[in-house]
Amino acid sequence: MPDIKILTEAELRDLVPLDSDAVDCVEQGFTTLAGGRVVMPPIMTLPVHDHNGEVCVKTAYVPGIESFAMKMSPGFFDNPKLGLPSTTGLMVVFSSRTGILEALLLDNGYLTDVRTAAAGAVAARHLAREDAAHVCIIGAGVQSKMQLKAMTLVRGIKSAVIWARDPAKAKAAAAGLREELGIDVTVSTDVAQAVASADIVVTTTPAAAPVVKAEWLHPGQLVIAMGSDQDHKCELEPACLTKANLYVPDSQAQCAVKGELRSAIESGLIPKGCSFTELGHVTAGKAVGRQSDNDLIVADLTGTGVQDTAIATLAGNRAEAAGAGSTFSS
Repeated sequence: MPDIKILTEAELRDLVPLDSDAVDCVEQGFTTLAGGRVVMPPIMTLPVHDHNGEVCVKTAYVPGIESFAMKMSPGFFDNPKLGLPSTTGLMVVFSSRTGILEALLLDNGYLTDVRTAAAGAVAARHLAREDAAHVCIIGAGVQSKMQLKAMTLVRGIKSAVIWARDPAKAKAAAAGLREELGIDVTVSTDVAQAVASADIVVTTTPAAAPVVKAEWLHPGQLVIAMGSDQDHKCELEPACLTKANLYVPDSQAQCAVKGELRSAIESGLIPKGCSFTELGHVTAGKAVGRQSDNDLIVADLTGTGVQDTAIATLAGNRAEAAGAGSTFSS
């Protein structure tokens, strides 16, 4: 059997920072997905209700890429009370030609964080106003920080405001981001005001009930909903989708069962048979995104297997070029 490459979280953090290459890599994944040849099965989810947890398995075979990744991603949201991270995980890489195991990416969820943040940047690159400069981040976890950094990669962001249920966490996140990014990052205790003040609103919570109301939104904004990736989650009031001039899912089939679209369908605001422009169709130039500075746009990003294969491929290529990782013979 061929040797297996093992890469640790520390190695992967060095190899795959959140940068323009990561954004481009994920964007290409969306574009390829829009081509119709990607094989991407529905997400498999194992709920662990007794411990406020879930484990998701995502994957995608992308024609033309020599390998594909299968990702196992646990999210146990009481873990911070135990001094543990909420999300962990790993990616397993197989040969697309033979199915032989090629690599174990022991990233503890880091690559998922990068590809999720990169997806937010892709949405902002294609759907935000060119002059978007002020961001509202809902949530104060790891992804909230990475999303703001991602926004700065594609737009001239000058300031941001963070709202979270835990004000202490929001203050800590804001302080860290001010130092890292060198922009004005403040904390708000008024979520409605924070949302209304922003050019780009990013929601990054595991909320099961809406944290953003339609009445707070106004023309010109881009709302990027990142947190709803299970059938019990919901960050946006369903009316947000119908108020928008354009609703853009990463995968309509996936969003209809796990994203904000699910809630809008269940509330009766959007019929099941509606068809929407997916993000990949916009990145591929097959559909128009923002048509006016006054457009209110909602992007519904549930996280796709094609993103995992894309970021795993980037990690593998960089590891090979750097001679990184350990080799294990089975």
